[in-house]
Amino acid sequence: MYPVLLQVGAFRLHSYGVIVALALLAALWVGSREARRKRFPPGLVGDLAVPVVLAGLLGGRLAYIVGWEPELFWQDPLGILAVWRGGLALHGGLLAGFGAALWYCRRRRLPVWRLADALAPSIVLGQGIGRLGCFLSGDAYGRPSDLPWAVVFTNPAALAPRGIPLHPVQLYEFALDLVLFWALWSLRKRTSFDGRLFLLYLAGYGVIRLVTEVFRGDRVEVAFGLSLLQGVSLALLVAALAALAWRLSERKHFREGRTI
Repeated sequence: MYPVLLQVGAFRLHSYGVIVALALLAALWVGSREARRKRFPPGLVGDLAVPVVLAGLLGGRLAYIVGWEPELFWQDPLGILAVWRGGLALHGGLLAGFGAALWYCRRRRLPVWRLADALAPSIVLGQGIGRLGCFLSGDAYGRPSDLPWAVVFTNPAALAPRGIPLHPVQLYEFALDLVLFWALWSLRKRTSFDGRLFLLYLAGYGVIRLVTEVFRGDRVEVAFGLSLLQGVSLALLVAALAALAWRLSERKHFREGRTI
């Protein structure tokens, strides 16, 4: 595809970095709009984005290196920071980003579940757009395929194997993320309790990654035919469903308490 969009001398404009920046802007715009609707203070999402994005990039990069390129720690330490070359593990980024968001909410005494619901659609939208950056750079590539829509990477700078038809798994996830975004956006005004939309996002994303990992060419299998990221996604799905059941139980007990 097109790992480098523009090169002038030693300067390179990497497609991955450009798409990630666009994904962040789109997520900020959608998240700010929904936060305003839920009557959060103006500018809150922009302020929250600073620690969340920094933590997410750091967590995603470190998780990727630990799982796929640990040799960078001693062979190319500066390469650890080269996020523009591709190589971010979304699960690591999400975990670090959620931790930063929780810290920020507690510091500002903000309602965590309500804010999480406001941001859930924007998060998955940003993730989906970010997958286009993976596609252009050849990152998170698919398994060999003989399907008519298989893609062949020929650019020497691409991270995917070259000259082999591969599943465009990045586009599969992009499409599924958009479906999840549409579902969350449609439900956002019909949530029966705070946290429902965010937990549905976590469960939905867990399912998406369980499916798309089947077509990944860089998967690392750990046990029972599951890849490392499928195991993490399964744990995410189970945790989200358990949290949904807990929140529903809390809501039920609260309503029963009010009627006694």
